[in-house]
Amino acid sequence: MRLTRSPRTLLAGAILALALAHPLAAQQAEPVPAKPSAPASTGVKISGYIQARETIQKDIGLTASINRARLGATGGIAGDFTWKIQGEFRTGSAGKGASVALTDGYIRWARQGFGIQAGQFKTPFSREYYTSLPDLETADRSTVVDSLAPKRDIGVMADYAYRKLATLQAGLFNGEGQNVTSNKDSTLLGVARVVVKPVPELALGAHVARYFGDSTRYGVDASYEAARFLVRGEYAAQARDDVGGDNDQGWFALAAFKLLDQVQLVGKYEDFSRDAISAQQQNQAWTGAVNLFLHGTAVKLALEYISREIGDPGVRRGMGLAQLQLRF
Repeated sequence: MRLTRSPRTLLAGAILALALAHPLAAQQAEPVPAKPSAPASTGVKISGYIQARETIQKDIGLTASINRARLGATGGIAGDFTWKIQGEFRTGSAGKGASVALTDGYIRWARQGFGIQAGQFKTPFSREYYTSLPDLETADRSTVVDSLAPKRDIGVMADYAYRKLATLQAGLFNGEGQNVTSNKDSTLLGVARVVVKPVPELALGAHVARYFGDSTRYGVDASYEAARFLVRGEYAAQARDDVGGDNDQGWFALAAFKLLDQVQLVGKYEDFSRDAISAQQQNQAWTGAVNLFLHGTAVKLALEYISREIGDPGVRRGMGLAQLQLRF
């Protein structure tokens, strides 16, 4: 038997179907309550560099090494807080295995030119020391800077930058050095540095470090950097509280010129002495270098010859160096 439906019946059924469907559609369209939002993040940036080095010296021969291999991460959270963690991978030496050491680990707050940071980081002493090694024109720092700069330490530092004209940094540290978490002698290390830039190409700096109850270190530096040419120099000294006579002191001067964007010529002279301790501590050196930028600043091949005279009367020795550096 065939069933037929009138137009009224069809219309009533359609209205009933829409009435039943409407609550379901409304229920599905209701928005899900939003979860509490986490603090905004500036993201995490991974960076680092590797330096593979070959040296050659008379009576020693050819030596290969991983000069440095570092990996770091930086980031920020909502507001004005940032952080940095960096480690150094060490290949070890005779009788010692490979290891990893913390170089930087700090929290920083900054606003409108003023900043405060706490943790482990570089003390603000010497332009050459404060400059990251991959950015230097020579493969190694000068003897005077390597000997007198207080290096990394654990503490707190405040800094203020006035536009691009001047920067002031001052901090208090344990004075025990990198990765030493206790202050054994209960004395502190105070370090301060000021830099002024009368013109954009010229930076003049002065710094002082006081190991309370022990010694005072101080120095000045200057840097002039144009498009293809730069000159830099530093002087630093140390006066010990319990040692008379001359201070430990030294200086260096460096000039560099870019023949091309990929080729830089470098010349450097340095002088360092500790006459109050021994005349055998005298150290003078000439360095001639060519830096080849193979992929912008990310890949650099440094070719150097260093002629160094140590002691009195001095014994001069030469060393050839080739270092391939990759940074990311």
